[in-house]
Amino acid sequence: MNQRQMITTAAASLMTLAMLTSPAMAQDAAKEKCFGIAKAGQNDCANLSGSHSCAGQAKVDNDKGEWKYVAAGTCKTMGGMSMDDAKMGMKKS
Repeated sequence: MNQRQMITTAAASLMTLAMLTSPAMAQDAAKEKCFGIAKAGQNDCANLSGSHSCAGQAKVDNDKGEWKYVAAGTCKTMGGMSMDDAKMGMKKS
């Protein structure tokens, strides 16, 4: 494969990747972090206390510091809390 073909292939790959990731960004805008609803091992990322920084590391169900992404506007109906509410709850504990 000559250099021109390699550059063309790389450019096409990058453009395809950019097109595939754009809908995901728009989709994330319709979601919010909901604290206190994640089951053990099913959190989406780092917790508020900083004891871990990865998804799937929640130790107990419904920990106030653990969160999951949910559809925007549904967190309260699921019994969850916003980040501000969760931070306040962590300070009281």
